[in-house]
Amino acid sequence: MFPDLKPKPSLSKSEKKQGLSMVIWDGLATQAMVTLTGGVFLVAFALELGASNTVIGLLAAIPPLAELLQVPAVYIIRKVRNRRLITVTASTAARLVWLLIAAIPFLFGTGSGVWVLVGAMLLYSTISSISHCSWNSWMHDLIPQQKIGAFFSRRMGISTALAVPLSIVAALFVDAWKVEPGGEVTAYALLFFGGCIAGLIGVIFLARTPEPELGEDQKPDFSEVLKEPFADRNFKNLLIFLGSWNFAINLAAPFFTVYMLQRIGLDISWVIALAVMSQIVSIIFFRVWGEVADVFSHKSVLQISGPIFILAIIGWTFTTLPDPYILTVPILIAIHILTGLSTAGVTLSTNYIGLKLAPKGKATAYLMASSITTYLAAGIAPALGGIFVDFFASREVALTITFSDPSGVLILRPLDFQHWDFFFFFAFLIGLYSLHRLSFVREEGEEKKRIVVHELLTEVRREMRNLSTAGGLRIMASPPVSEYLKPPKKEKRRRRPVWEEEETY
Repeated sequence: MFPDLKPKPSLSKSEKKQGLSMVIWDGLATQAMVTLTGGVFLVAFALELGASNTVIGLLAAIPPLAELLQVPAVYIIRKVRNRRLITVTASTAARLVWLLIAAIPFLFGTGSGVWVLVGAMLLYSTISSISHCSWNSWMHDLIPQQKIGAFFSRRMGISTALAVPLSIVAALFVDAWKVEPGGEVTAYALLFFGGCIAGLIGVIFLARTPEPELGEDQKPDFSEVLKEPFADRNFKNLLIFLGSWNFAINLAAPFFTVYMLQRIGLDISWVIALAVMSQIVSIIFFRVWGEVADVFSHKSVLQISGPIFILAIIGWTFTTLPDPYILTVPILIAIHILTGLSTAGVTLSTNYIGLKLAPKGKATAYLMASSITTYLAAGIAPALGGIFVDFFASREVALTITFSDPSGVLILRPLDFQHWDFFFFFAFLIGLYSLHRLSFVREEGEEKKRIVVHELLTEVRREMRNLSTAGGLRIMASPPVSEYLKPPKKEKRRRRPVWEEEETY
């Protein structure tokens, strides 16, 4: 039985503590659903059904484009004024769609099954967008603003810690089914069924999370409310950054799995292993980035993690020259380590810098504008990529170095762009532009980059001491550049989990 879903005028300390705990548990259940239903497994499932590169791009574009429904969702929130009811209802309906997706191999053939998958993903994403909008506004009022970075970094870290073993078990499960004809696609269907169950468990935790009353004043002209975020100059600069950044990373990211499975020829177990390694690195750095974000700012975190992320993207172009070679796997490992390190900071900061910059009492409209900008860019990019992928398949740009002497001729190709390499390169250039746009955003607490780097290195050394007593490992976390950086004046104390800090309330 669900509890009473009505919001309350005020929440007691115990209710707030319970609410933060429930948000953590919902994060675990939702992460289990996302791990089993998305990413590598969804792409591999679509390829097994015979999906083309255009369809892969479409599948990547549907979820963010569906977030355009944030606009009517804001209207629904302002009318109903019960974000918990909206979130629980929409989340339940959306997550049940995975039962249909799980049934595709048993009810449809490979040809029609692909388009049923596309339609089901459209339905799932459309309903989910409503719950996302109400959940964001709900969390904005529930979680103390000064603790957002620490809380969500811990939530993401714990969730990612669950995703690591779950991904490994799921990959082994798929491998076990490969021995049977058509077993692999059946294995994916069973994973989706399990993901659906995990998602519904998450809804139970959401239903038990208390909601403070929506404090925004009713505005007679709804169109004026939507214009407010775009009239705020600083927030408008943030929207430009978020749009260009998400266009850059989503131009390339949806094709990473296809690239490894088809061009490099890796087995699904290798792909999952690399993803797991990246997730482990993210677990370590979620806490690090969260601490730095709270001491300084989300912008400061982005100024460090963003360049690392786009360097990892351009690194994909060197994994084939033009075919896989002896350094392909080492480069892939390095890319996934850098991606895990930077993704922790990028995800944390891009998701929640909007929460921090949104004025009190106007959260819904501001977060809606942030979400629409982010998801519109993230949806257009893979859709364009899917359309033009075949065009670039027949194009190539190469740099050839020839050395000849009496004993023979040596030909080197240090640069060779073909097919997906063009998307990686374009994403790198757009990423550079987005980081330039980030410099125009102003956030309270932002500090000079050198101080942030010093704080980051301090946090890394602390985490390394927790992981190992080996002196050599600690030395690796203390590069010579730290001698150049001046330490901040105050030493930051370690914090207990946010939901245990009574002074927060």
